[in-house]
This record gives sequence, structure tokens and C-alpha cells, in this order.
Amino acid sequence: MPEASSPTRKRIVDAATKLFYAEGIGRVSVDAIAEKAGLTKRTLYYHFKSKDDLIAAYLDARDQPNLKQMAGWFDAAEGGADRKVEAIFTNLARVARHPKWKGCGFLRTAAELASMPGHPAVKAGSRHKTNFEKWLAAELSAHGVTAPHMLAREIVLLMDGAFSSMLIHHNPDYIGAAGHAAATLVRARTSSN
Repeated sequence: MPEASSPTRKRIVDAATKLFYAEGIGRVSVDAIAEKAGLTKRTLYYHFKSKDDLIAAYLDARDQPNLKQMAGWFDAAEGGADRKVEAIFTNLARVARHPKWKGCGFLRTAAELASMPGHPAVKAGSRHKTNFEKWLAAELSAHGVTAPHMLAREIVLLMDGAFSSMLIHHNPDYIGAAGHAAATLVRARTSSN
């Protein structure tokens, strides 16, 4: 297998990301990914053992950019931890208004693979959600919030619930409502209260 950082591998992952996010993993063939990447299927399989490995690579490639984006929204927000957490949801609601937004790729992929809990992509999604939860708990702790690990988990539940509601209702107001609930939870656990 070639290096994970090779330009050809990145081209394949970029093509897969566009197709998987837009259409779902089940609807996208390896042939379509190879065509979008401008490569042969043989070249694709030189870089990835299977479509399953490519699906996992698609999610792994989204982990750090997504975390960085949410951390940026958190850091840029004025005010206490409640306002900073709510800013993540406010920005997610803004992004969700874009016509190409299809929800959380991690959750959508996990839903498609619900009968395969050991799938590499399900594990990649779990890692991402765990990474976000740990990052958020550390930020909440730094802001003097009590029980930051439990609160981070509760906020993740609100976020994932909002993403699920968005898939059904196509209304970003659900994300805003979840953000308001998250901010209320943070205020209730802030040391200065």
C-alpha cells in the first residue's frame, strides 16, 4: 500500500468525499469514484483494499477539519462558555441553510451501516464523535463548568438529535433550538452561578 499522504490517494479521498456526502455511501460505486478522481479502478484499488476502507478514509479525512471548524466557532464567540457552545450550533444552523448541506456525514454513514457495527467507517465515526466530546469537555473544564465530561456528552446528544431532526424536517431552526438548550445546560453548570 502506498503512503496515506500520497497525492493520488488524496485525490481519491476528495472524489469519494464529494460523492459519498452528496449521494450516500450505498449509492456511489467504486467506478464512479474512480471516474470522478480521473483514475482507473485498478489505481483506486492500489491505494485502498476495498470500498469499505475508502469509506473509512472519507470519514477520517473529515475528522480534524470538522473539529477545527467547531473549535474556531467556539473560540471566536464572545462571552462565557454558554455563548461559545451556542455559537457552534448557531454556525451549524447557518451552514445547514446551504442547499448542498446534507447533514452530518458521520451519522448518515453510520445509519447506512447500522447492521455492521464493526465496519471501519462506523469506528471512524465513533472516533470523531469521541474526539469532539473530549475536546468540548476540556474546553468546558477550562471555563469552570462543573461535570464537564457529562455535559459534553449531553451537548453531543443535543447536536446529534438536531442533525437527525434536520434530516426529517429540513429546518435549521431545530439546530438553533438545540443550541439554546445546550447554552441553558452550560449556564446551569457554570461555577459562577
